[in-house]
Formats: sequence, structure tokens, C-alpha cells
Amino acid sequence: MEMATGSPMQPPIKGQDSLHPDGQYSALAKWFHWLTVPLLFTALATGLVIRFMKDDAKMPFYALHESLGLLILGLALARLAWRGIARPPALPDHLPRAMRAAAAGVHHALYAALIIQPLLGFMTTNAYGFPLQGQTAFLGFIDLPKFMEAAPGLANVLHWGHSLIGWAFPFLLAAHIGGAIFHHAIRRDGTLLRML
Repeated sequence: MEMATGSPMQPPIKGQDSLHPDGQYSALAKWFHWLTVPLLFTALATGLVIRFMKDDAKMPFYALHESLGLLILGLALARLAWRGIARPPALPDHLPRAMRAAAAGVHHALYAALIIQPLLGFMTTNAYGFPLQGQTAFLGFIDLPKFMEAAPGLANVLHWGHSLIGWAFPFLLAAHIGGAIFHHAIRRDGTLLRML
């Protein structure tokens, strides 16, 4: 694949080639992104159905939901650390300022939600008196330490916060996915290709 070269006035864009006119994310950043996608959709789906299940069938779903949440948290923290080491390509100059601001806002909100949501969930289960041990152990067999005694009042507050962010996720994902489709199908620029 032939690498594009920058003009004498402008250095080449990181990762730029014929398939990625606006540069691209590193291979590891792409792996972090695409591993997060199925984990997040499965976590959202299990979170939605738990409340409708009979009590005797809930524990496996709680274990899966909570394990997925902590995996997502780990991936999000690793992604942020990697961004500090391998900076992603800058947004292309051809994007209007409003689109740059919208993209930055959605990305920041998604990163915040990917970190805050699992933390709230982990604290909520502990506050309800159900640490990730036994039937709800992390990944089904790793007991995590209990870090607080049951506190039902605090648990209710934490649960509300966890639920609010959970309901915000579909809107953030719709904005993120919709933006990618808009850039690829309507603007026909290289924005989506940066992550492929």
C-alpha cells in the first residue's frame, strides 16, 4: 500500500494511505474500540432484562452484567492510557467547527460514561450488600473484595445514577454511530475509515 506524502508546507498525517485519507487510529486503539462494542451492547441488553426476570433466574444475569461492566471499565482505562502514549490523528481540517465540537462532545461523554457507569454499578451492588462474590463473582469465579457494608439509602441513590447513565447510552451511541454513517454515506469523507 503506497503511503501518502505531505506537501512541503505540511507534514504527512499519521497513518495516512490510500484507504485512510485523513489518517487512522493505531491497531491497538482499533482493538480497544471494537472489543468494547459487543461488551457494551451485551451489558446494556442484560441490564435492561434483569428487572423482568424471576428472582431465581437473576443471579447469572447479574454476574454477566457486572463482569461485562468491569471489563468495559478496564478497556476504557486502557484506551485512555494508550491515547496518552499513541495520540490519535487530529480531526481533519475539512470538518466544520460545529462538527468538530459535536464529535468531541460525544467522544468525551462516551468515555466518561464508560468509566463512571461501571464504577456506579460496582458501588451499587456493594451498597445493596451484594459484592461480586459467590454467585455474582467477577467472570463467575473471581471473588472481589467487599469494600463497604450494606447501605440501602446510598444504594438507591447510586442505582438512580447508574440507571440514568444507562438510559443515556442509547442516545450517545445513536449520535456516535449516526455521525459515523453521516460522514461515510453523505459527506463521503475519511472519518469512519480512521477506525477501520
